[in-house]
Amino acid sequence: MATLKQVAAHAEVSVQTVSNALNAPHRLRPDTLQRVTRSIELLNYRPNRNARSLRTSAVELIGYCVPSWPNGQAHLVMDQFLHALCASAESSGRHILLFTAPIGVDGMPVYEDLHARRLVDGFVLSQTETHDPRHGWLKEQQIPFVSFGRVWGESTQPGPWVDVDGAGGCAAAVRHLYDTGRRRIAFLSWPETSGLAENRLSGWQSSCRQLGLPADRELAIHCPEDTIDAGARATADLLDADPEVDAIVAISDILALGALRELTRRGVVAGTEVAVTGFDDSPLASVVSPALTSIRQPMDRIATELIDILTTLDPTGPTERLLQPELVVRGSSAPG
Repeated sequence: MATLKQVAAHAEVSVQTVSNALNAPHRLRPDTLQRVTRSIELLNYRPNRNARSLRTSAVELIGYCVPSWPNGQAHLVMDQFLHALCASAESSGRHILLFTAPIGVDGMPVYEDLHARRLVDGFVLSQTETHDPRHGWLKEQQIPFVSFGRVWGESTQPGPWVDVDGAGGCAAAVRHLYDTGRRRIAFLSWPETSGLAENRLSGWQSSCRQLGLPADRELAIHCPEDTIDAGARATADLLDADPEVDAIVAISDILALGALRELTRRGVVAGTEVAVTGFDDSPLASVVSPALTSIRQPMDRIATELIDILTTLDPTGPTERLLQPELVVRGSSAPG
Protein backbone atom coordinates (compact mmCIF):
# COMPACT_ATOMS: atom_id res chain seq x y z
CA MET A 1 0.00 0.00 0.00
CA ALA A 2 1.29 3.44 -0.91
CA THR A 3 2.46 5.83 1.80
CA LEU A 4 1.73 9.52 2.28
CA LYS A 5 5.27 10.35 1.21
CA GLN A 6 4.93 8.34 -2.01
CA VAL A 7 1.71 10.18 -2.88
CA ALA A 8 3.45 13.51 -2.24
CA ALA A 9 6.39 12.54 -4.47
CA HIS A 10 4.08 11.35 -7.26
CA ALA A 11 2.06 14.58 -7.18
CA GLU A 12 5.22 16.68 -6.74
CA VAL A 13 3.87 18.40 -3.63
CA SER A 14 4.68 18.36 0.07
CA VAL A 15 3.36 15.81 2.55
CA GLN A 16 1.38 18.63 4.21
CA THR A 17 -0.34 19.38 0.91
CA VAL A 18 -1.47 15.76 0.63
CA SER A 19 -2.71 15.93 4.22
CA ASN A 20 -4.66 19.09 3.37
CA ALA A 21 -6.18 17.38 0.36
CA LEU A 22 -7.48 14.65 2.66
CA ASN A 23 -8.52 16.72 5.67
CA ALA A 24 -8.92 20.33 4.54
CA PRO A 25 -9.35 20.42 0.75
CA HIS A 26 -10.67 24.00 0.91
CA ARG A 27 -7.14 25.17 1.66
CA LEU A 28 -5.81 24.08 -1.76
CA ARG A 29 -6.11 25.63 -5.20
CA PRO A 30 -8.43 23.58 -7.45
CA ASP A 31 -5.61 22.50 -9.79
CA THR A 32 -3.42 21.36 -6.86
CA LEU A 33 -6.30 19.45 -5.28
CA GLN A 34 -7.05 17.77 -8.59
CA ARG A 35 -3.41 16.72 -9.05
CA VAL A 36 -3.15 15.27 -5.53
CA THR A 37 -6.50 13.49 -5.81
CA ARG A 38 -5.36 11.93 -9.08
CA SER A 39 -2.18 10.62 -7.43
CA ILE A 40 -4.17 9.21 -4.51
CA GLU A 41 -6.38 7.32 -6.95
CA LEU A 42 -3.53 6.06 -9.14
CA LEU A 43 -1.51 4.81 -6.17
CA ASN A 44 -4.63 3.43 -4.38
CA TYR A 45 -3.63 5.27 -1.21
CA ARG A 46 -5.66 4.62 1.93
CA PRO A 47 -5.15 6.84 5.00
CA ASN A 48 -3.98 5.18 8.21
CA ARG A 49 -7.15 5.49 10.28
CA ASN A 50 -5.52 4.60 13.60
CA ALA A 51 -2.69 7.07 13.18
CA ARG A 52 -5.07 9.82 12.17
CA SER A 53 -7.49 9.26 15.04
CA LEU A 54 -4.63 9.15 17.55
CA ARG A 55 -3.28 12.43 16.20
CA THR A 56 -6.55 14.33 15.86
CA SER A 57 -8.88 12.59 18.36
CA ALA A 58 -11.31 12.20 15.47
CA VAL A 59 -14.20 9.76 15.82
CA GLU A 60 -14.10 7.79 12.58
CA LEU A 61 -15.04 4.22 13.52
CA ILE A 62 -18.00 3.94 15.89
CA GLY A 63 -18.83 0.93 18.05
CA TYR A 64 -22.42 -0.18 18.59
CA CYS A 65 -23.48 -3.11 20.76
CA VAL A 66 -26.32 -4.98 19.05
CA PRO A 67 -29.07 -5.48 21.67
CA SER A 68 -30.22 -8.96 22.59
CA TRP A 69 -33.95 -9.59 23.06
CA PRO A 70 -35.80 -12.25 25.08
CA ASN A 71 -36.02 -15.69 23.47
CA GLY A 72 -33.85 -14.51 20.58
CA GLN A 73 -36.77 -12.69 18.98
CA ALA A 74 -36.21 -9.99 16.36
CA HIS A 75 -36.90 -6.37 17.17
CA LEU A 76 -38.16 -4.76 13.96
CA VAL A 77 -37.86 -1.17 15.16
CA MET A 78 -34.28 -1.53 16.39
CA ASP A 79 -33.40 -3.21 13.08
CA GLN A 80 -34.66 -0.05 11.38
CA PHE A 81 -32.57 2.04 13.76
CA LEU A 82 -29.44 0.00 13.03
CA HIS A 83 -29.86 0.48 9.29
CA ALA A 84 -30.39 4.23 9.76
CA LEU A 85 -27.34 4.48 12.05
CA CYS A 86 -25.06 2.74 9.53
CA ALA A 87 -26.37 4.90 6.68
CA SER A 88 -25.91 8.11 8.65
CA ALA A 89 -22.36 7.19 9.68
CA GLU A 90 -21.41 6.26 6.11
CA SER A 91 -22.82 9.51 4.74
CA SER A 92 -20.34 11.34 6.98
CA GLY A 93 -17.41 9.19 5.88
CA ARG A 94 -17.50 6.96 8.96
CA HIS A 95 -18.48 3.37 9.68
CA ILE A 96 -20.18 1.37 12.43
CA LEU A 97 -18.48 -1.63 14.03
CA LEU A 98 -21.10 -4.02 15.44
CA PHE A 99 -20.47 -6.24 18.43
CA THR A 100 -22.30 -8.02 21.24
CA ALA A 101 -21.70 -7.81 24.98
CA PRO A 102 -23.52 -8.79 28.17
CA ILE A 103 -25.65 -6.10 29.79
CA GLY A 104 -24.15 -4.37 32.83
CA VAL A 105 -20.71 -4.71 34.39
CA ASP A 106 -20.07 -8.08 32.73
CA GLY A 107 -20.03 -6.39 29.34
CA MET A 108 -17.43 -3.73 30.17
CA PRO A 109 -14.36 -5.82 29.18
CA VAL A 110 -15.69 -5.90 25.61
CA TYR A 111 -15.84 -2.11 25.43
CA GLU A 112 -12.40 -1.83 27.00
CA ASP A 113 -10.86 -4.31 24.57
CA LEU A 114 -12.34 -2.65 21.49
CA HIS A 115 -10.95 0.73 22.45
CA ALA A 116 -7.59 -0.56 23.69
CA ARG A 117 -7.00 -2.24 20.33
CA ARG A 118 -7.94 0.99 18.52
CA LEU A 119 -10.80 -0.80 16.76
CA VAL A 120 -13.21 2.05 17.58
CA ASP A 121 -12.90 5.73 18.48
CA GLY A 122 -16.27 6.14 20.22
CA PHE A 123 -19.57 4.44 20.98
CA VAL A 124 -23.30 4.80 20.40
CA LEU A 125 -25.16 3.26 23.34
CA SER A 126 -28.69 1.90 23.51
CA GLN A 127 -30.61 -0.19 26.04
CA THR A 128 -29.44 2.27 28.69
CA GLU A 129 -30.41 1.41 32.26
CA THR A 130 -30.28 3.05 35.68
CA HIS A 131 -26.69 3.14 37.01
CA ASP A 132 -25.45 1.93 33.63
CA PRO A 133 -21.69 1.28 34.16
CA ARG A 134 -20.78 2.20 30.59
CA HIS A 135 -21.28 5.93 30.98
CA GLY A 136 -18.97 6.33 33.97
CA TRP A 137 -16.21 4.20 32.45
CA LEU A 138 -16.35 5.95 29.08
CA LYS A 139 -16.24 9.35 30.81
CA GLU A 140 -13.28 8.30 32.93
CA GLN A 141 -11.38 7.07 29.87
CA GLN A 142 -12.37 10.22 27.93
CA ILE A 143 -13.86 8.11 25.17
CA PRO A 144 -16.59 9.87 23.14
CA PHE A 145 -20.08 8.37 23.44
CA VAL A 146 -23.75 9.24 23.00
CA SER A 147 -26.91 7.35 24.04
CA PHE A 148 -30.04 6.58 22.07
CA GLY A 149 -32.48 7.06 24.93
CA ARG A 150 -32.33 8.69 28.33
CA VAL A 151 -31.26 6.93 31.54
CA TRP A 152 -34.37 6.79 33.72
CA GLY A 153 -34.17 7.26 37.47
CA GLU A 154 -31.18 9.61 37.36
CA SER A 155 -31.37 13.19 38.65
CA THR A 156 -29.02 14.29 35.87
CA GLN A 157 -28.19 12.46 32.66
CA PRO A 158 -24.76 10.78 32.74
CA GLY A 159 -23.88 11.78 29.20
CA PRO A 160 -25.12 13.14 25.87
CA TRP A 161 -28.29 11.60 24.45
CA VAL A 162 -30.90 11.66 21.70
CA ASP A 163 -34.42 10.48 22.50
CA VAL A 164 -37.99 10.58 21.25
CA ASP A 165 -40.74 12.29 23.24
CA GLY A 166 -42.70 9.18 24.17
CA ALA A 167 -44.97 11.03 26.58
CA GLY A 168 -45.82 13.54 23.87
CA GLY A 169 -46.50 10.76 21.39
CA CYS A 170 -48.93 8.98 23.69
CA ALA A 171 -50.62 12.28 24.51
CA ALA A 172 -51.10 12.89 20.78
CA ALA A 173 -52.70 9.45 20.43
CA VAL A 174 -55.16 10.28 23.23
CA ARG A 175 -56.08 13.61 21.62
CA HIS A 176 -56.63 11.90 18.28
CA LEU A 177 -58.92 9.29 19.87
CA TYR A 178 -60.81 12.02 21.71
CA ASP A 179 -61.35 13.86 18.43
CA THR A 180 -62.87 10.68 16.94
CA GLY A 181 -65.42 10.51 19.76
CA ARG A 182 -63.73 8.14 22.23
CA ARG A 183 -64.37 8.88 25.87
CA ARG A 184 -63.00 5.90 27.84
CA ILE A 185 -59.43 5.32 26.73
CA ALA A 186 -57.32 2.59 28.33
CA PHE A 187 -53.55 2.11 28.26
CA LEU A 188 -51.55 -1.11 27.76
CA SER A 189 -48.11 -0.72 29.32
CA TRP A 190 -44.96 -2.63 30.22
CA PRO A 191 -43.94 -3.46 33.83
CA GLU A 192 -43.94 -0.57 36.30
CA THR A 193 -40.18 -0.97 36.76
CA SER A 194 -39.61 0.41 33.25
CA GLY A 195 -38.77 4.12 33.25
CA LEU A 196 -39.63 4.33 29.57
CA ALA A 197 -43.05 2.82 30.29
CA GLU A 198 -43.72 5.31 33.07
CA ASN A 199 -42.76 8.17 30.75
CA ARG A 200 -45.22 7.08 28.05
CA LEU A 201 -47.86 6.31 30.66
CA SER A 202 -47.54 9.89 31.95
CA GLY A 203 -48.40 11.17 28.47
CA TRP A 204 -51.60 9.12 28.39
CA GLN A 205 -52.52 10.14 31.93
CA SER A 206 -51.89 13.87 31.57
CA SER A 207 -53.70 14.09 28.23
CA CYS A 208 -56.75 12.23 29.59
CA ARG A 209 -56.92 14.60 32.55
CA GLN A 210 -56.59 17.69 30.38
CA LEU A 211 -59.51 16.46 28.26
CA GLY A 212 -61.64 15.58 31.27
CA LEU A 213 -61.41 11.84 30.63
CA PRO A 214 -60.93 9.16 33.31
CA ALA A 215 -57.28 8.29 33.94
CA ASP A 216 -57.69 5.80 36.76
CA ARG A 217 -55.00 3.21 37.35
CA GLU A 218 -57.63 0.55 36.61
CA LEU A 219 -57.52 1.69 32.99
CA ALA A 220 -53.73 1.22 32.82
CA ILE A 221 -52.79 -2.46 32.47
CA HIS A 222 -49.13 -3.42 32.99
CA CYS A 223 -48.20 -6.39 30.81
CA PRO A 224 -45.41 -8.66 32.11
CA GLU A 225 -43.74 -8.83 28.68
CA ASP A 226 -43.87 -7.23 25.26
CA THR A 227 -45.58 -9.99 23.29
CA ILE A 228 -48.77 -10.41 21.27
CA ASP A 229 -50.04 -12.98 23.75
CA ALA A 230 -49.50 -10.57 26.66
CA GLY A 231 -51.35 -7.85 24.79
CA ALA A 232 -54.25 -10.17 24.07
CA ARG A 233 -54.52 -11.32 27.69
CA ALA A 234 -54.36 -7.76 29.00
CA THR A 235 -57.10 -6.68 26.59
CA ALA A 236 -59.29 -9.58 27.69
CA ASP A 237 -58.84 -8.64 31.36
CA LEU A 238 -59.50 -5.00 30.57
CA LEU A 239 -62.73 -5.57 28.66
CA ASP A 240 -64.00 -8.14 31.16
CA ALA A 241 -63.54 -5.61 33.97
CA ASP A 242 -64.69 -2.54 32.04
CA PRO A 243 -66.93 -3.18 28.98
CA GLU A 244 -67.32 0.60 28.47
CA VAL A 245 -63.74 0.97 27.19
CA ASP A 246 -63.94 2.30 23.63
CA ALA A 247 -60.25 2.85 22.86
CA ILE A 248 -56.85 1.42 23.78
CA VAL A 249 -53.48 3.18 23.57
CA ALA A 250 -50.75 0.53 23.54
CA ILE A 251 -47.17 1.31 24.48
CA SER A 252 -45.90 -0.77 21.54
CA ASP A 253 -47.14 -2.13 18.23
CA ILE A 254 -46.66 -5.68 19.57
CA LEU A 255 -49.11 -5.13 22.44
CA ALA A 256 -51.47 -3.33 20.06
CA LEU A 257 -51.47 -6.36 17.75
CA GLY A 258 -52.40 -8.49 20.75
CA ALA A 259 -55.30 -6.13 21.45
CA LEU A 260 -56.50 -6.42 17.85
CA ARG A 261 -56.34 -10.21 18.08
CA GLU A 262 -58.46 -10.29 21.22
CA LEU A 263 -61.02 -7.89 19.76
CA THR A 264 -61.35 -10.11 16.70
CA ARG A 265 -61.76 -13.19 18.90
CA ARG A 266 -64.63 -11.48 20.70
CA GLY A 267 -66.31 -10.36 17.51
CA VAL A 268 -65.67 -6.71 18.37
CA VAL A 269 -65.00 -4.55 15.30
CA ALA A 270 -61.57 -2.99 15.83
CA GLY A 271 -61.44 0.59 14.72
CA THR A 272 -65.20 1.05 14.88
CA GLU A 273 -66.40 -0.27 18.22
CA VAL A 274 -63.02 -0.13 19.98
CA ALA A 275 -60.14 1.91 18.58
CA VAL A 276 -56.51 0.82 19.01
CA THR A 277 -53.22 2.70 18.61
CA GLY A 278 -49.65 1.41 18.85
CA PHE A 279 -46.16 2.88 19.17
CA ASP A 280 -43.19 2.56 16.76
CA ASP A 281 -45.00 2.20 13.42
CA SER A 282 -43.24 -1.11 12.79
CA PRO A 283 -43.53 -2.81 9.37
CA LEU A 284 -46.40 -4.93 10.74
CA ALA A 285 -48.56 -1.88 11.43
CA SER A 286 -49.51 -1.35 7.79
CA VAL A 287 -50.13 -5.00 6.86
CA VAL A 288 -52.62 -6.10 9.55
CA SER A 289 -56.37 -5.63 9.13
CA PRO A 290 -57.45 -3.09 10.07
CA ALA A 291 -54.15 -1.31 9.55
CA LEU A 292 -52.77 -0.07 12.87
CA THR A 293 -52.63 3.60 13.84
CA SER A 294 -49.19 4.05 15.38
CA ILE A 295 -46.65 6.59 16.60
CA ARG A 296 -43.65 6.70 14.29
CA GLN A 297 -40.19 7.40 15.65
CA PRO A 298 -38.02 9.46 13.24
CA MET A 299 -35.25 6.87 12.90
CA ASP A 300 -33.28 8.67 10.20
CA ARG A 301 -33.30 11.90 12.23
CA ILE A 302 -32.34 10.04 15.42
CA ALA A 303 -29.37 8.45 13.70
CA THR A 304 -28.25 11.75 12.16
CA GLU A 305 -28.41 13.53 15.52
CA LEU A 306 -26.44 10.76 17.26
CA ILE A 307 -23.66 10.86 14.69
CA ASP A 308 -23.63 14.66 14.78
CA ILE A 309 -23.18 14.79 18.56
CA LEU A 310 -20.51 12.10 18.51
CA THR A 311 -18.44 13.62 15.73
CA THR A 312 -19.02 17.37 16.10
CA LEU A 313 -16.01 19.62 16.48
CA ASP A 314 -18.04 22.06 18.60
CA PRO A 315 -18.14 20.74 22.21
CA THR A 316 -20.32 23.67 23.27
CA GLY A 317 -23.29 22.62 21.14
CA PRO A 318 -26.43 20.97 22.57
CA THR A 319 -25.84 17.36 23.60
CA GLU A 320 -29.40 16.54 24.73
CA ARG A 321 -31.92 16.36 21.92
CA LEU A 322 -35.57 15.37 22.34
CA LEU A 323 -37.27 14.66 19.01
CA GLN A 324 -40.98 14.64 18.29
CA PRO A 325 -42.67 11.51 16.91
CA GLU A 326 -45.42 11.44 14.28
CA LEU A 327 -48.89 9.92 14.69
CA VAL A 328 -49.70 7.84 11.60
CA VAL A 329 -53.47 7.38 11.43
CA ARG A 330 -54.92 4.19 9.92
CA GLY A 331 -58.07 2.12 10.13
CA SER A 332 -57.67 0.84 13.68
CA SER A 333 -58.75 4.25 15.00
CA ALA A 334 -61.55 5.09 12.55
CA PRO A 335 -64.22 7.41 13.99
CA GLY A 336 -66.68 5.62 16.26
